Amino acid sequence: MRKTGILLVAVALFATLSVGQAQAQEEGKKLGVSFDVTYMSKWMSRGVECYSEDGAFFETVDVDLWGTGFGFATTHQSATGGGWVNMQRMNYKVYYGNSLFDDKAYKTKYNIAWVYENWYDKWANAAGKSKDIEMCVFNYSLPNLLGSTGLIPYGITTYDYPAESDDGFNNSHWDGWVHRFGIGYDLDLPALPSPLHLSSDIAYTDGLRAAEHDWSFATFGISTKFKFSENMAFVPGIYQQVSMDDSVCDHDVTYCKVSMKYKF
Repeated sequence: MRKTGILLVAVALFATLSVGQAQAQEEGKKLGVSFDVTYMSKWMSRGVECYSEDGAFFETVDVDLWGTGFGFATTHQSATGGGWVNMQRMNYKVYYGNSLFDDKAYKTKYNIAWVYENWYDKWANAAGKSKDIEMCVFNYSLPNLLGSTGLIPYGITTYDYPAESDDGFNNSHWDGWVHRFGIGYDLDLPALPSPLHLSSDIAYTDGLRAAEHDWSFATFGISTKFKFSENMAFVPGIYQQVSMDDSVCDHDVTYCKVSMKYKF
């Protein structure tokens, strides 16, 4: 039954892309490809310091399929310090983004994604057990809800579950939800070429990594963008996580995130 369902989804996706590609080509739209290198001084994953005191690098290739809303991305991630060989991984993502109720105050922009997290050094660990994870992600924002205030409510819901369930299974605790609810604001400053983006959100962790079912952390951020050309941009940001649940993180964390993006 599961294979039949996957096959039906694949056929429907292929048919949708075929129609979308033909329409996009008629409108002169092209295949979009971008490359992103991101550094985080702390890898914060749903509130958890996954590399402890070390930071992380992420290298991503993202392919936008002719502006149809569909796309896929591949990311490699690794730690900046030693001792994390078994924690390197590849992330494979397929996604679809669009909007609903465009002429309404409750216009909703959304992006739905499925991610496969492949810990490719899993066989190097002593137990020789799998760590692979699958994740579903739903991002949304309501840009018109608060009128002309510039404040935009947003949310991110993720559901993680183990990719395997056989005897090699090593992530039975990695099954649960995290819901984040936030608001963003773009502040124009004469000294900056792009607005200063201010964000704040609060997270409810619902069992992921065997954590408590509770409000777990809040994150406050400031970021902006410097465009070197039409195709290249540098995006720095600094963030403060206020931790509220010790089963997720038992202390507050300040970290930075910088990205270099190039669109081909």
